[in-house]
Formats: sequence, structure tokens, C-alpha cells
Amino acid sequence: QVQLVESGGGLVQAGGSLRLSCAASGRTNTTYSIGWFRQAPGKEREFVAAISSRGISTYYSDSVRGRFTISRDNAKNTVYLQMDSLKPEDTAVYYCAADRVINLGVGVVTESEYEDWGQGTQVTVSS
Repeated sequence: QVQLVESGGGLVQAGGSLRLSCAASGRTNTTYSIGWFRQAPGKEREFVAAISSRGISTYYSDSVRGRFTISRDNAKNTVYLQMDSLKPEDTAVYYCAADRVINLGVGVVTESEYEDWGQGTQVTVSS
């Protein structure tokens, strides 16, 4: 099992930036890809971005592509989500999750694909 802890959330004005971190511990010698999801109040959790185990492949939802960048530093067991040009509709609790696969597959956008989840970090974007 991989334990995940998100950090870096906060309050920012529209147009601003935040960088979220997802730190992994536990069985970090296990190969795993990481996905970021978010859940806004009253809405279902939705896929945001994902990165393969070695950082070779990435995938983004249409709503964040071109504004968010996912990256990872395996030496630090940490995945990052750089969020630029933030909009009020980006307000949500952001979660990272681990999928014990090397490469991103067709299920990358699906919650059930991921085995381990963090507790989430709140991002609030004011207009």
C-alpha cells in the first residue's frame, strides 16, 4: 500500500497560480502512476491529470489542459500539479491517487482504476 499526502492548497485570486504536492510513503518501491482528481461542492469527483510511473506520459482533462502541468520527482517520491491561470471554477478539494501500473491506460480517468488515495487539499479561487 502507498500512503499519499497532498499539500499546497489555499486561497488564490483568479488568474493566479498554485503548486500542489503529493508525497508518497510506504511501498514506494512499487511502480505506480499518479492521478489528480478534484471534487467541487455538490459535484462528483472528476479527473484532472495523470502521469506515468517514470513521468514519460501525461494526460489532462480538457478543462485544465494548457493551464495545469503534472510532473514527478521519483527521488523525492513526490508528484506535483502546477496550476496556472486559475479560475473560480477550479475551486475544489484536490486528491491524488496511485495506480499500480507503469504506463497510463484507458482507465486513467476512472476513479476505480486507482488503489490508494490521499485525504485531499482545498483549493479556493476567488473572482
